[in-house]
Amino acid sequence: MPLPSPARSTRAAAAESKPAKTAKPAKQPPAADVGGGDANSGVGARLLFLREMHGLSQRELARRAGLTHATIGSIERDAISPSVGSLRKILDSFPMTLSEFFALEPESETQVFFSQRELLEVGGGGISLRQVGHNLKGRPLQVLLERYAPGAETAKTPYSHIGDEGGIVIQGQVEVTVGGATRVLGPGDGYLFSSRLPHKFRNVSDQEAVVVSANTPPV
Repeated sequence: MPLPSPARSTRAAAAESKPAKTAKPAKQPPAADVGGGDANSGVGARLLFLREMHGLSQRELARRAGLTHATIGSIERDAISPSVGSLRKILDSFPMTLSEFFALEPESETQVFFSQRELLEVGGGGISLRQVGHNLKGRPLQVLLERYAPGAETAKTPYSHIGDEGGIVIQGQVEVTVGGATRVLGPGDGYLFSSRLPHKFRNVSDQEAVVVSANTPPV
């Protein structure tokens, strides 16, 4: 085998000693917006469902959470997985805890229309309360079709809770007590008040009373 020429040996040695060029690493998303979670864990679908349920745009949610519009969009597409810190910032905008967020079931909450037989009964004691929708976790509104048997009342003494409520009497005569005021409402009459005020409802007629009401948040 012929020996390499001195010039060739010098060039080869120089090439071997010269550091190889390396490609520049691709830019990564900001660490604050990306975590080590599974991108297919359903976070994106849940966030999209929650945002649309509250009527927020991606840009508005990003502003409230202190994140970028692009970050919210990427999370909803499951292109990136948010860190716990970023997800907490997002959920504070609603507000909602992490456990409540992961308890959401977007696939089962996409139903928009409900037949009469699909309304959920949540009442008792002579009062039928038929709720529109089954799982209201995370939702800000509850809609009820209320039916009161003659003489039925919601409570012996007025009670209070957080929220607001309103409704319209469809049939019968309903005595509504709010704070220190009491009034009997008939068909077409309505009410609207802060649920923090002690209140109660009673059917004062000899026929079934029907009311359509809304509560926020659900009770």
